[in-house]
Amino acid sequence: MPAPPFQPGTHPGCGKVKEVLSRLGDKWTVLAISMLVEQPRRFNELKRLIGGISQQMLTRTLKGLERDGLVTRKVYPTIPPQVEYGLTDLGRSLALPLMQLGLWILDNINAIEAHREAHDRKAAQD
Repeated sequence: MPAPPFQPGTHPGCGKVKEVLSRLGDKWTVLAISMLVEQPRRFNELKRLIGGISQQMLTRTLKGLERDGLVTRKVYPTIPPQVEYGLTDLGRSLALPLMQLGLWILDNINAIEAHREAHDRKAAQD
């Protein structure tokens, strides 16, 4: 991995990195990928597993992931049509670091919450 430039944001690839990070940093993207790690799933199953996501937002998220090559969309010729989503090899390669990040959060959530509470108490006193 090349060293970052002395002037942040001046590397020609920074815009591309920013664009991809904006997709991957979205909570719905992380949750959708996490739900697809074990097996492909149908749309309504994903919606139910994720919880709290609207149909429109899930559709938008899955279309973006499909466009980026992270998710496949398979339509079964049934009435009504059934659609199943799964991770591509590229999506699976992303799932591991995302899951590791989730584990890091779980390992450190107590410390994070304690820092938040201390910060909020101090802010309320100022």
